[in-house]
Amino acid sequence: MSRGFFITFEGLDGSGKSTQIKRLAAWLEGEQGAVKTASGIGAEVCLGAPLVTRQPGGTAIGDRMRALALDSRGTPLAPMAEMALMFADRAQAIAEVIRPALEQGRVVICDRFTDSTEAYQGGGRGLGSEIVRELHHLICGDLQPDLTLMLLPSLESSLARAQRRNERAAEHNGRDEGRFEREQIDFHRRVLKKYHEIAERECHRVALIEGDLSIDQVHKRIVELVAERLGMPVRE
Repeated sequence: MSRGFFITFEGLDGSGKSTQIKRLAAWLEGEQGAVKTASGIGAEVCLGAPLVTRQPGGTAIGDRMRALALDSRGTPLAPMAEMALMFADRAQAIAEVIRPALEQGRVVICDRFTDSTEAYQGGGRGLGSEIVRELHHLICGDLQPDLTLMLLPSLESSLARAQRRNERAAEHNGRDEGRFEREQIDFHRRVLKKYHEIAERECHRVALIEGDLSIDQVHKRIVELVAERLGMPVRE
């Protein structure tokens, strides 16, 4: 069993994950030097600067697959091919980045994991949950997060923020990662529905933070949840 603590962030595009990941990482780094017992896994976790990664991406190979999966200007992907890319990326990230860090007792924060594949390909693309969960078991060794923070503000506000973010990125560096944001609204409704199904089914590990809350409100809730799981006091 790994000695670290694995945190994943999930949610619609534009849900504020990137901002909250940066704030959580900074908060954990402020706790540097502390060693606590992580409740639920019974292992000592060295706090401090956590390892922060993302999916797709996070490795040299993964970044190339990210470009294939997210660039809306590229060749259209068949749903099965899209899902296969996500799992190929995930397998590489687990082997190269995530599992070694957990074995060192580190906190790992990952922007998206298999829940995203279940929501976007299983729900949005209509492939279903069963095949996603089976592939996760076979390809990822059934590695599960210790805590999943699922951010679900309203669908409308999430998509609006995602569109603005992609427009800024395109203007700044010419990068296009808007393949999913350009899908029809029904696609995103299916994704949202599947996320709610996952949160209900996996309530032991998924903490749902729902509604159009402020950045500070969401951060406060995240800190409370992480501190509780790691057996840490929350300093005001």
